[in-house]
Amino acid sequence: MAHDLVCWKCGASLAALTLPLRRLEQCPRCSAELHVCRMCLEYDTSRAQQCREPVAEEVREKDRANFCDFFKPRPGAYQAPDTSAAADSRAQLEQLFK
Repeated sequence: MAHDLVCWKCGASLAALTLPLRRLEQCPRCSAELHVCRMCLEYDTSRAQQCREPVAEEVREKDRANFCDFFKPRPGAYQAPDTSAAADSRAQLEQLFK
């Protein structure tokens, strides 16, 4: 079971799913595809092709299901969006129009 895995897109627990993830496996909450680069242990935005695996073929769409044989699901793949700038802007607008 995928006890500590969460969806890369919404952060929902994937504990009910069994490993290995099928290529077309989807998140039960948001229906995002899960066999994607953004969910992989080898995904690294600082690397060429955003992958640490040197012999993997390039996958252009990092958030779409792919056939990569090097895919390993990454615990903690979800990154909450940074909404601080939007909140600051909203607060400034509210202050301006009070």
